[in-house]
Amino acid sequence: MKLRLMPLLTVALLMVLVALPLLFILLQALFPALSEGSLAGAFSTIPALLRDPELPTLLVGTLKTGVGVALFSALLGIPLGTLRGLFHLPLARVWDVLMLIPFLTPPYIAALSWMLALQQNGYLMQLGGPNLNTLLFSQTGIMLIMTLNIFPVVYFAVSRSMLASGQRLATVARVHGASAWRAFWHVSLPMALPALAAGVLLAFTLAIEEFGVPAALGPRAGVVMLTVGIEQRLADWPIDLPGASLLSVMLVLIALAAFALQKQLTGNKEVTSITGKPAQSSPVLLGVWKIPVMALFTLVSVVVVAMPLCSLYVTALMSTLSGGLHLANLTDRHFVALFAQQSEALSALSTSVALALGAAAITGVLGFLAAWLVVEGKMRGAKIIDALSLLPAAIPGVVVGVGLILLWNRSFWPVSPYNSWAILLLSYCCILLPWPVRYVGSALKQIGGNLEPAARVHGASSLQALRHIILPLVFPSLLAAMLMVFAIASRELVTSLLLAPAGTQTVAVFIWRQFEQGSVGQGMAMASIAMTVSLLLMLAALALLQKQGKASDLS
Repeated sequence: MKLRLMPLLTVALLMVLVALPLLFILLQALFPALSEGSLAGAFSTIPALLRDPELPTLLVGTLKTGVGVALFSALLGIPLGTLRGLFHLPLARVWDVLMLIPFLTPPYIAALSWMLALQQNGYLMQLGGPNLNTLLFSQTGIMLIMTLNIFPVVYFAVSRSMLASGQRLATVARVHGASAWRAFWHVSLPMALPALAAGVLLAFTLAIEEFGVPAALGPRAGVVMLTVGIEQRLADWPIDLPGASLLSVMLVLIALAAFALQKQLTGNKEVTSITGKPAQSSPVLLGVWKIPVMALFTLVSVVVVAMPLCSLYVTALMSTLSGGLHLANLTDRHFVALFAQQSEALSALSTSVALALGAAAITGVLGFLAAWLVVEGKMRGAKIIDALSLLPAAIPGVVVGVGLILLWNRSFWPVSPYNSWAILLLSYCCILLPWPVRYVGSALKQIGGNLEPAARVHGASSLQALRHIILPLVFPSLLAAMLMVFAIASRELVTSLLLAPAGTQTVAVFIWRQFEQGSVGQGMAMASIAMTVSLLLMLAALALLQKQGKASDLS
């Protein structure tokens, strides 16, 4: 009986976390007086929004930024991914970890770090470098900063696809007279094309959903995007709920269109070898190109990892920005202030840790159940569970915040999480649910479907088989996903800004407010702690996944 209730309970939780917030966004967009308990004036805000002179600027800024970031990510990620996938690259796993760091770095922290490094009289100029202030605060600068965070999705898509397909067919083409370039163009590249297209489209989607970078750099660059427009309609008086809802619907439709195209490319256009067997990876030696390729990876790592992290940690240790890069200007007072008794920083840190732990636990349990029910595929509603559990991957964080406000700020609820820490927990769970679903789903597909039936034959119930066989086998992947959820939830920005009740601060809100108030050193001290914890958790998660991968190979 308990097992039969799992699909119903899982669907109910997914409805609360995902479906209902989106439904209320749509209702508010169509019925502007919904917040007043009335359905009057249906559809009246749509013509008003279409006449808004700011709308074309928001749409053009969003689409232009998304396309630019996708293009720059392709230009950077495809060559690096090809070198990683087709050639024997020394320290390959080290480069993979380094390329993953910028993707897991909060974009708003990266933007603030780059701003301190590249602006007028920034660290680069103090070290004798050029003045890049004009480039930084421009449309192109914003695209480049976002690209440095997002391009790893293209790098990993290309490299993993080429590693999986191997070099066997390209070698056959070389044996039959094809040049190296011709073999790559006609064999290796077509086999990686679906993954490449998916990576570029994902880069586009991540770019249009980003809030921190355009919010930090956009005002001085004259660049506005839908995410910033939505937040402004909720933060500035008078609050415009219908306008924010309509912009949210537009943003979701653009993101869903990109994801639908991505799924179409990866789902219906697949190139495989004629044997049907996994290709053996046979990377080509770099030869005389070894030193140039290593120099290229080193240069990229310095730019995308070392420079922003150095800017972050140096700022945290500087007494004043005006004092410049001098040993006499170094201090630990910002860290001391963070841990002062009853300080705002300590309260923000404890709040974020508690919320991140809660989000990791809830998404871990719900993600495990959703993935198991979907992979099992024998119960009704599996497709609904699959769609609802992965839908948040296409929903921008700012839209999740709007949906939760519209859903829970209602007088008819006897008990509501609105204006409490619980609303933040709901937002984190919604945004980060796809992580455990994907990790656990992949692990479940690897173990096959024979173990659970074998346990049932020997007298175990379905629940016992799930608890004693399936869960232990996928636990390393589940734990890795939960570590990722904790790391990301502990410094989530946009929903925290929208939903944090009065008097409640999270790590992200604290950092953002410190920059607004001019306390840059203390903000970066908190950011350095958040980044250090996130990187350690990321390395732990990767170690767990690698350990499970080795165990799967041995079995």
